[in-house]
Amino acid sequence: MFGILGIVLSLALLIFLAYRGWNVIVIAPICAMVGLLFGGLDAPLIATYTQVFMPALGNYLIKFFPLFLLGAVFGKLMDDSGCAQTIAHKIVEWTGKERAIIAIILACGVLTYGGVSLFVVAFAVFPVAMQMFREGNLPKRLIPAAIALGSFTFTMTALPGSPAIQNAIPIPYFHTDTFAAPGLGVIAALVMFGCGSVWLMFRARRARLAGEGYGDHSGYETMASDPTPAPAGNMPSFAVAISPVLLVLVLNFVFSKYIVPAMDTDYLALPTYGKTSVSAVGGIWSIILAMLIACVVLIGLTWKRFKNVRQSVTDGALGSMLPILNVGSEVAYGAVIASLASFLIVRDWLMTLTDNPVIGLAVVVNVLAGITGSSSGGMSIALQAVGQTYFDLAQAAGINPQILHRVATLASGGLDALPHSGAVITLLAICQMNHRQSYFDIFMVSVVFPLTSLLVVIVLWSMFGTF
Repeated sequence: MFGILGIVLSLALLIFLAYRGWNVIVIAPICAMVGLLFGGLDAPLIATYTQVFMPALGNYLIKFFPLFLLGAVFGKLMDDSGCAQTIAHKIVEWTGKERAIIAIILACGVLTYGGVSLFVVAFAVFPVAMQMFREGNLPKRLIPAAIALGSFTFTMTALPGSPAIQNAIPIPYFHTDTFAAPGLGVIAALVMFGCGSVWLMFRARRARLAGEGYGDHSGYETMASDPTPAPAGNMPSFAVAISPVLLVLVLNFVFSKYIVPAMDTDYLALPTYGKTSVSAVGGIWSIILAMLIACVVLIGLTWKRFKNVRQSVTDGALGSMLPILNVGSEVAYGAVIASLASFLIVRDWLMTLTDNPVIGLAVVVNVLAGITGSSSGGMSIALQAVGQTYFDLAQAAGINPQILHRVATLASGGLDALPHSGAVITLLAICQMNHRQSYFDIFMVSVVFPLTSLLVVIVLWSMFGTF
């Protein structure tokens, strides 16, 4: 019991310090050591740091650094070339300014589904959203929820083929690819998009009836710091702007379904290559190749629009460092906690809640994503702890591992958006809002409706199987 109390205190300290703005790279090992101290010092502190924490961090970097790197570079290139702004403006033009909420959701969705980082999307779309909401006299406090719905819900966890890191993490554990359970993924995406859109339009309508305008809501002080929207002119055409986004999706599909499986990869069984198989790494290979080619094509199509291509690539590369080290530190923190005897008690208790591996996986991933405030970090910790166990149980029960993949990704995108989430805190900062003003709507579109979609998927799978 004392060890479990230590885990709770350790997690509470991690959440509190992260919420207060402390960098997780610094606080993750400190909080892990707190849990270790309460666990009875089963291992020396310094040995745990160098032999458990750091190897776990390194293993995460080994697996996923190329995805973070290419994703950040691609997002920076899309931003600096003007392609991101072009896509946002075109979608606004199509939907009409009277449908500002839907336009912002779709703009964010198209960009993130094409591989642009959600933070790059937030920076690129917010000026457009600010202009549209002001002209439509819609409360600015709804902008963060609209961006959240389009950026880190259905495109991050549900839509098949998404290059998001959350859709890639399950690949080596379940030997799947990013297109796992495509039918169920599309249904989950429709639930999130539909429910979230209806909710935000309902909230906007209530605000209008109450006489609330763009800046009249409680706590809003000034519009002086609002950024100036990017000019619609002197930007690449929509055809040029959307081409790299479509290329990521098409190439990812072609590589994962046809090219990579057809390759002669017997050498992967050798110790030099980790004694693995193409089914365990092929999905990640496909995303890497698709993103790399898309970056090259993007530079070629928009070469003259860059002030300095080298600087854009460098800035994108540097921008990938902090996110992957943050998530890697959370994963390493989880590895230390998972090494404690008291964690085994918690894990076994969670696994005894149900003998269904699909439901059990959903519970464990959700809990750990909520604890860490990170979808990718929580899912990585969960899959390292129970991924192989649930995969073996699913195999024994004749359950298609594709449902494990899709359920794991969907579960990672529920409780991860609690108030201490780094993504939520960053989004609110970009939009110049605070939790009291905007978090309730973020909670609805990023927690309640994603959890609803997860429940729908599990029910449909239990009735009809994987599709």
